[in-house]
Amino acid sequence: MGWPLVNNVLLSLRKVTLRELISRDVVWVGFDNYRTILADPAFWDAVVRSVLFTAACAATTMVVGVLMALLLVRLPRFPKVLLSISLVLAWATPVLAATTVFQWLFDTDFGVVNWLLARVGLDTEGHSWFSTGRSTFLVAGLLVVWQAVPLVVFSISAALATVPPELDEAAVIDGATASQRWWTITFPLVRPMIGVLAFLQVIWDFKAFTQVYAMRRGGPDSSTTTLPILIYQEGLARSQFGLAAAASVVTVAILLVLLALYVRSAVRAEEVR
Repeated sequence: MGWPLVNNVLLSLRKVTLRELISRDVVWVGFDNYRTILADPAFWDAVVRSVLFTAACAATTMVVGVLMALLLVRLPRFPKVLLSISLVLAWATPVLAATTVFQWLFDTDFGVVNWLLARVGLDTEGHSWFSTGRSTFLVAGLLVVWQAVPLVVFSISAALATVPPELDEAAVIDGATASQRWWTITFPLVRPMIGVLAFLQVIWDFKAFTQVYAMRRGGPDSSTTTLPILIYQEGLARSQFGLAAAASVVTVAILLVLLALYVRSAVRAEEVR
């Protein structure tokens, strides 16, 4: 578990291109790769895009997932089974296959999305969803959320099943509304599960590569280049393996900071309880 990370750190301290790989020369450059990466405006642009994309996807996933979990536990048996099967199929679909399907759905000339929007009166005839960075991120974000929601739904619905029903019944007798019962009874009991899922979503969405890269390969004009795509471009496309390793170490450092913040908040919540 630890050796790939250690090896990546060592790689980030070396100059490694195709020449060094072929000749097997070991050229130590210290922190030069980090200085180069941190001084590159394109790196910080990728950081900002990754943070914004992650925040939007993780927040949307959690909101939609919690709402669907509340719906799932209240549905009759047959609709509940149908919804559960649909969620499992969305969750089990390979990422690259799902990306291809979404590209078809949002196709400029033959996409179902443009056709449906045109039928409701919107001027989407011939609209290209992949001509700008924002719309490309929108499609990629919808795909990320579509495949991430099922895990949240099943996990939250399992947590909801552990809530004692007599607490909710007592609150109903006392005249509490549905929103009051949620915030005072249900939410405090499922909050630990929501916190864990939210943190995992941040990690997964921050590392999202296939969904974004397969759409436009970081384009148009690098407007959808996130940190994972930048690392790929530096390492495999430009054969600057040392720089790519340094960028990946910085990415891990960012996630470790997020982990530290999450652990501190979790510990504080336990102390309050």
